[in-house]
Amino acid sequence: MKQLSLLCISLFLSSAVLQSQSQPATIPPPDSRYKVDILMVIAHPDDDTAVSAYLAKIIEEQHKRVAVIYGTRGNAGGNAVGQEQAAALADIREMEARHSLASYGITEVWFLRGTDTPGNDVLHSLETWGHGQSLEEVVRLIRLTRPEIIFTWLPDYVVGENHDDHQAAGVLATEAFDLAANPLAFPEQVEAPRAPQNIGNYGEGLRLWQPKKLYYFSDTSHFEFLKGKGPEYATSDISPSRKAPYSQIAADAWRVFKTQLDLTDAQIKEYSEMPVDLILGKSLVGGTTTGDVFEGITAAPIPYARVRGYEPPAPGVTLELGGPWAFYQAFWRAHNLEHLATLYAPEAQVSVGESVGVPLLLRNDTSSARQITLKTSLPAGWKQKPDTSLVKVDPHDSFPLQLALIPPDSQKGTWQILTWSGESEGKSIGSVTLRVNVTGNGLPQ
Repeated sequence: MKQLSLLCISLFLSSAVLQSQSQPATIPPPDSRYKVDILMVIAHPDDDTAVSAYLAKIIEEQHKRVAVIYGTRGNAGGNAVGQEQAAALADIREMEARHSLASYGITEVWFLRGTDTPGNDVLHSLETWGHGQSLEEVVRLIRLTRPEIIFTWLPDYVVGENHDDHQAAGVLATEAFDLAANPLAFPEQVEAPRAPQNIGNYGEGLRLWQPKKLYYFSDTSHFEFLKGKGPEYATSDISPSRKAPYSQIAADAWRVFKTQLDLTDAQIKEYSEMPVDLILGKSLVGGTTTGDVFEGITAAPIPYARVRGYEPPAPGVTLELGGPWAFYQAFWRAHNLEHLATLYAPEAQVSVGESVGVPLLLRNDTSSARQITLKTSLPAGWKQKPDTSLVKVDPHDSFPLQLALIPPDSQKGTWQILTWSGESEGKSIGSVTLRVNVTGNGLPQ
């Protein structure tokens, strides 16, 4: 009897071993709790109000999952309800954001470590946020949430609110869209952990992920150039569960941001009832420019889509707008977004009595030093400092010329054209034009 029992045990163990050898080894799948359809990358608590009516509708009616990344915690600006400021104000605004988003169905929210940087120059915000660290975190969160679609601010210098933090969010989202499926981008994130159940581990164990579509929205003051560049959604549709238009749901969510609520109820109603206009940045699954956001989207993952990357300028001597304008021209080409360059000609805005900064960039991609003669054409009454007309640029170098221009009081409320042209060795090296709206928006240039 004992021998029979031992034989049965032996057969059982042998069967178990054979069965285990026939089953493939597996690893746990990604954490499904954080898988989303749309990941929105924005700058400040309350930025989501630009598209909240549309998000509220797809969350309720299509059961879509949405997550949000804020670049800052809103640590700057006025406080409409108390004297709390700085870090304390950031604590309040984080909670306002979480409550506001939860009111229409968004509970997955992350905050980066950026500080609120009031201004118009995207390079300023990228500097204060810590460009590399912020990009690393956005890539990490894309790999964690595996979104099909990314929503973010338009990466462009436009007349309007034109907050540089908004632009920075758009830049980071675009870069992360193109990096999250690249195994050489922050490889420690996709390194398999050596011992997942132990403390002191390393390797984050995330999966590579390629989002399928990228959409932008803008804070420009003149939307007419954006019509037809992406889908448009009415906000008047009625929520089946709340028996109210989605514009009302968006307005109620907006009112949660009490520390920033400097608008009247009538203004909130007006803004909330405006249609949600999106700009198609790119689609890796086909479809039409104005088609539905989810057109072409399926659950199946897609492979890494390599973009062009940075391309150095052609040899020669050139003149161009510098600063954010030069950055965006190279940025759009690098990320296969050349169509964004056709939305707006270079533009800026300035208040009467103040100066607008205009950076010019003179490049010399030749093997010898060049002298460049600069000619300025300004509307009557404008003043420029410094009044530079001759510049020497060393070989394979560039000369950044920072200009400050002041408009006359008589041109308040008008658009004006400013032009600069250059010559070297008797030949034209081109010209640049900047449209300037003589009106203020409250942010420093």
